[in-house]
Amino acid sequence: MRHGPGPAPVNPLPPVVAALFLVIVAVEAAFSLGARGLLGGPGAVGWRPMAIESYGFNVAILDWMIGTGRWPLEHVQRLVTYQFVHASFTHALFAGIMLLALGKMVGEVFGALATLSVFVVPGIAGALVFGLLLGDPQWLVGAFPGVYGLIGAFTYLLWTRLGEMGEQQIRAFTLIGFLLAIQLIFGLLFGAYNDWIADLAGFATGFLMSFFVSPGGWARLRARLRHD
Repeated sequence: MRHGPGPAPVNPLPPVVAALFLVIVAVEAAFSLGARGLLGGPGAVGWRPMAIESYGFNVAILDWMIGTGRWPLEHVQRLVTYQFVHASFTHALFAGIMLLALGKMVGEVFGALATLSVFVVPGIAGALVFGLLLGDPQWLVGAFPGVYGLIGAFTYLLWTRLGEMGEQQIRAFTLIGFLLAIQLIFGLLFGAYNDWIADLAGFATGFLMSFFVSPGGWARLRARLRHD
Protein backbone atom coordinates (compact mmCIF):
# COMPACT_ATOMS: atom_id res chain seq x y z
CA MET A 1 0.00 0.00 0.00
CA ARG A 2 1.39 3.37 -1.02
CA HIS A 3 1.24 6.21 1.46
CA GLY A 4 1.47 9.90 0.65
CA PRO A 5 4.31 11.98 1.99
CA GLY A 6 4.11 12.78 5.67
CA PRO A 7 3.87 16.30 7.06
CA ALA A 8 6.89 18.50 6.57
CA PRO A 9 9.17 18.54 9.64
CA VAL A 10 9.33 22.34 9.45
CA ASN A 11 6.43 24.56 8.44
CA PRO A 12 7.26 26.49 5.28
CA LEU A 13 7.95 30.19 5.51
CA PRO A 14 4.96 32.34 4.46
CA PRO A 15 5.67 33.55 0.89
CA VAL A 16 5.13 37.23 1.73
CA VAL A 17 7.73 37.03 4.51
CA ALA A 18 10.17 35.21 2.23
CA ALA A 19 9.67 37.91 -0.43
CA LEU A 20 10.37 40.75 2.03
CA PHE A 21 13.46 38.95 3.29
CA LEU A 22 14.77 38.34 -0.24
CA VAL A 23 14.44 42.02 -1.10
CA ILE A 24 16.50 42.95 1.96
CA VAL A 25 19.09 40.28 1.12
CA ALA A 26 19.34 41.33 -2.53
CA VAL A 27 19.85 45.00 -1.67
CA GLU A 28 22.43 44.24 1.02
CA ALA A 29 24.25 41.76 -1.23
CA ALA A 30 24.61 44.44 -3.90
CA PHE A 31 26.02 46.92 -1.35
CA SER A 32 28.43 44.39 0.16
CA LEU A 33 29.69 43.04 -3.17
CA GLY A 34 30.00 46.53 -4.58
CA ALA A 35 32.00 47.73 -1.57
CA ARG A 36 34.46 44.85 -2.14
CA GLY A 37 34.85 45.61 -5.83
CA LEU A 38 33.11 42.40 -6.89
CA LEU A 39 30.14 44.10 -8.53
CA GLY A 40 29.53 47.31 -10.42
CA GLY A 41 33.05 48.61 -10.83
CA PRO A 42 34.76 51.39 -8.84
CA GLY A 43 31.60 53.46 -8.49
CA ALA A 44 29.86 50.66 -6.59
CA VAL A 45 31.81 51.55 -3.45
CA GLY A 46 29.42 54.47 -2.95
CA TRP A 47 26.21 52.56 -3.59
CA ARG A 48 25.16 52.42 0.08
CA PRO A 49 25.44 56.18 0.84
CA MET A 50 23.86 56.96 -2.53
CA ALA A 51 20.95 54.63 -1.75
CA ILE A 52 20.50 56.15 1.70
CA GLU A 53 20.25 59.62 0.15
CA SER A 54 17.90 58.42 -2.61
CA TYR A 55 15.65 56.04 -0.66
CA GLY A 56 16.20 56.79 3.05
CA PHE A 57 13.88 58.94 5.15
CA ASN A 58 14.94 62.37 6.37
CA VAL A 59 12.97 64.94 8.34
CA ALA A 60 14.20 67.77 6.11
CA ILE A 61 12.43 66.18 3.15
CA LEU A 62 9.25 65.69 5.17
CA ASP A 63 9.36 69.31 6.33
CA TRP A 64 9.82 70.44 2.72
CA MET A 65 6.80 68.44 1.55
CA ILE A 66 4.62 69.73 4.37
CA GLY A 67 5.82 73.31 3.90
CA THR A 68 5.34 73.39 0.13
CA GLY A 69 2.29 71.16 -0.04
CA ARG A 70 4.03 69.14 -2.74
CA TRP A 71 4.25 65.37 -2.41
CA PRO A 72 6.30 63.97 -5.30
CA LEU A 73 6.43 60.18 -5.56
CA GLU A 74 10.23 60.17 -5.41
CA HIS A 75 10.00 61.47 -1.83
CA VAL A 76 6.71 59.91 -0.68
CA GLN A 77 8.08 56.47 -1.55
CA ARG A 78 10.82 56.98 1.04
CA LEU A 79 8.26 56.18 3.73
CA VAL A 80 8.41 52.59 2.44
CA THR A 81 11.77 52.23 0.67
CA TYR A 82 13.84 53.28 3.69
CA GLN A 83 12.99 49.92 5.25
CA PHE A 84 14.98 48.05 2.60
CA VAL A 85 18.18 50.09 2.89
CA HIS A 86 20.42 49.41 5.88
CA ALA A 87 23.36 51.23 7.36
CA SER A 88 25.61 48.16 7.46
CA PHE A 89 25.69 44.42 6.85
CA THR A 90 25.16 43.76 10.58
CA HIS A 91 22.17 46.11 10.62
CA ALA A 92 20.59 44.20 7.73
CA LEU A 93 21.49 40.81 9.25
CA PHE A 94 19.70 41.43 12.56
CA ALA A 95 16.70 42.99 10.82
CA GLY A 96 16.46 40.03 8.45
CA ILE A 97 16.67 37.45 11.24
CA MET A 98 13.95 39.17 13.25
CA LEU A 99 11.80 39.53 10.12
CA LEU A 100 12.01 35.79 9.48
CA ALA A 101 11.26 34.83 13.08
CA LEU A 102 8.39 37.25 13.73
CA GLY A 103 7.08 37.08 10.18
CA LYS A 104 6.78 33.30 10.35
CA MET A 105 4.84 33.37 13.62
CA VAL A 106 2.51 36.14 12.47
CA GLY A 107 2.19 34.93 8.88
CA GLU A 108 1.03 31.47 9.97
CA VAL A 109 -2.02 33.08 11.59
CA PHE A 110 -2.60 36.22 9.53
CA GLY A 111 -3.20 36.11 5.80
CA ALA A 112 -0.58 37.30 3.32
CA LEU A 113 -2.12 40.75 2.87
CA ALA A 114 -2.58 41.28 6.61
CA THR A 115 1.02 40.21 7.29
CA LEU A 116 2.30 42.59 4.65
CA SER A 117 0.17 45.40 6.06
CA VAL A 118 1.51 45.00 9.61
CA PHE A 119 5.01 45.38 8.22
CA VAL A 120 4.56 48.22 5.72
CA VAL A 121 2.05 50.44 7.56
CA PRO A 122 3.92 50.43 10.91
CA GLY A 123 7.07 51.30 8.96
CA ILE A 124 5.30 54.33 7.49
CA ALA A 125 3.92 55.30 10.91
CA GLY A 126 7.36 54.93 12.47
CA ALA A 127 8.93 57.27 9.94
CA LEU A 128 6.20 59.89 10.35
CA VAL A 129 6.43 59.84 14.15
CA PHE A 130 10.23 59.99 13.93
CA GLY A 131 10.02 63.02 11.63
CA LEU A 132 7.14 64.90 13.20
CA LEU A 133 8.01 64.48 16.87
CA LEU A 134 11.78 64.60 16.90
CA GLY A 135 12.99 66.59 13.94
CA ASP A 136 16.19 64.51 14.08
CA PRO A 137 18.38 65.39 11.06
CA GLN A 138 19.90 61.90 10.83
CA TRP A 139 18.76 59.51 8.13
CA LEU A 140 16.26 56.84 9.13
CA VAL A 141 16.96 53.53 7.39
CA GLY A 142 16.35 49.86 8.04
CA ALA A 143 13.49 47.41 8.47
CA PHE A 144 13.21 47.61 12.25
CA PRO A 145 10.08 49.83 12.43
CA GLY A 146 8.29 47.32 10.19
CA VAL A 147 9.71 44.40 12.17
CA TYR A 148 8.44 46.02 15.35
CA GLY A 149 5.05 46.18 13.65
CA LEU A 150 5.24 42.39 13.38
CA ILE A 151 6.23 42.27 17.05
CA GLY A 152 3.08 44.28 17.76
CA ALA A 153 1.00 41.74 15.82
CA PHE A 154 2.68 38.85 17.64
CA THR A 155 2.02 40.59 20.96
CA TYR A 156 -1.65 40.89 19.98
CA LEU A 157 -1.77 37.14 19.33
CA LEU A 158 -0.26 36.43 22.75
CA TRP A 159 -2.54 38.99 24.39
CA THR A 160 -5.60 37.36 22.85
CA ARG A 161 -4.51 33.84 23.78
CA LEU A 162 -3.77 34.80 27.38
CA GLY A 163 -7.17 36.44 27.62
CA GLU A 164 -8.88 33.28 26.37
CA MET A 165 -6.96 31.26 28.98
CA GLY A 166 -7.97 33.66 31.73
CA GLU A 167 -4.37 34.63 32.48
CA GLN A 168 -2.78 38.04 32.93
CA GLN A 169 -2.63 39.65 29.51
CA ILE A 170 0.11 42.08 30.55
CA ARG A 171 2.52 39.16 30.11
CA ALA A 172 2.11 39.53 26.36
CA PHE A 173 4.20 42.70 26.48
CA THR A 174 7.26 40.95 27.93
CA LEU A 175 9.01 40.76 24.54
CA ILE A 176 8.67 44.45 23.69
CA GLY A 177 9.76 45.37 27.22
CA PHE A 178 12.85 43.20 26.87
CA LEU A 179 13.75 44.65 23.47
CA LEU A 180 13.35 48.23 24.64
CA ALA A 181 15.52 47.48 27.68
CA ILE A 182 18.24 46.09 25.38
CA GLN A 183 18.06 49.23 23.23
CA LEU A 184 18.38 51.38 26.35
CA ILE A 185 21.46 49.47 27.48
CA PHE A 186 23.10 49.72 24.07
CA GLY A 187 22.24 53.41 23.94
CA LEU A 188 23.92 54.03 27.29
CA LEU A 189 27.00 52.04 26.27
CA PHE A 190 27.48 53.17 22.68
CA GLY A 191 25.50 56.38 22.41
CA ALA A 192 21.80 56.80 21.88
CA TYR A 193 20.14 57.19 18.49
CA ASN A 194 16.53 58.28 18.32
CA ASP A 195 15.40 55.58 15.88
CA TRP A 196 13.89 53.72 18.86
CA ILE A 197 11.02 56.19 18.61
CA ALA A 198 10.25 54.87 15.12
CA ASP A 199 10.48 51.29 16.42
CA LEU A 200 8.07 51.99 19.29
CA ALA A 201 5.62 53.72 16.93
CA GLY A 202 5.86 50.72 14.61
CA PHE A 203 5.08 48.36 17.49
CA ALA A 204 2.06 50.37 18.63
CA THR A 205 0.73 50.59 15.07
CA GLY A 206 1.14 46.86 14.46
CA PHE A 207 -0.59 46.00 17.73
CA LEU A 208 -3.56 48.30 17.08
CA MET A 209 -3.89 47.23 13.44
CA SER A 210 -4.16 43.61 14.53
CA PHE A 211 -7.57 44.31 16.11
CA PHE A 212 -8.84 44.91 12.57
CA VAL A 213 -6.71 42.82 10.18
CA SER A 214 -6.24 39.60 12.18
CA PRO A 215 -8.59 36.67 11.47
CA GLY A 216 -11.75 37.35 13.44
CA GLY A 217 -10.17 40.41 15.01
CA TRP A 218 -12.94 42.86 14.15
CA ALA A 219 -15.68 40.51 15.37
CA ARG A 220 -13.71 39.88 18.57
CA LEU A 221 -13.33 43.62 19.16
CA ARG A 222 -17.06 44.26 18.64
CA ALA A 223 -17.96 41.44 21.03
CA ARG A 224 -15.61 42.86 23.67
CA LEU A 225 -17.05 46.37 23.28
CA ARG A 226 -20.63 45.10 23.54
CA HIS A 227 -19.76 43.06 26.61
CA ASP A 228 -18.18 46.09 28.28
